[in-house]
Amino acid sequence: MIELSQLYFFMGATLALLLMPGPAVLYITARSANQGRLAGLVSVLAIETANFTQAVAATLGLSAILLSSALAFDVVKYLGAAYLIYLGVRKLLVSEEETVDEAIRKESLSRIYWQGLVVNLLNPKTAVFFFAFLPQFVDPGKGNVTGQTLLLGAIFVGMAIITDSLYALAASSLAEKLRCSRHFQMGQRYFAGLIYVGLGITTAFTGSKK
Repeated sequence: MIELSQLYFFMGATLALLLMPGPAVLYITARSANQGRLAGLVSVLAIETANFTQAVAATLGLSAILLSSALAFDVVKYLGAAYLIYLGVRKLLVSEEETVDEAIRKESLSRIYWQGLVVNLLNPKTAVFFFAFLPQFVDPGKGNVTGQTLLLGAIFVGMAIITDSLYALAASSLAEKLRCSRHFQMGQRYFAGLIYVGLGITTAFTGSKK
């Protein structure tokens, strides 16, 4: 199996990556600020479920199929971008009265979970990341390569759950203190909407197959 020194190095590199806010963190903080702590934590669970699925796919070589086809890559990329932009536009077009209603009539946790899962599964950059990152810490001379890769993927996801949950708790705590403000309610709607749209545009125009 993996040597402890190599495992520690992997965990250090993983921590450094996770502490830099990326699209997943922005999505989680937007959801946490908009609907509270529990919604943020459910989003974390959704994102990391998708991450682990992508890690398993990378391990089994499914990512290689995606990466070998420009058409498959583009289809998945643009579907993910379109879904993010749809979520953002829908949030931005909500009227002031509907914003107040949203504070009372929150989305179900199951809906939040499936939204987060779809958003991350339709991000091919996640597959690219795992396909490129995990093998760097695998030593074929130490035994089962598949087992090593799955272990690294599980460790990555476990650490991501911890760091992303901290982001969710921080965002929801700050939002909770300001929730009584009508201006904040409007601001958080625009914040969440612009984040979704921005993530969608970024997904569509960056990270080409080359």
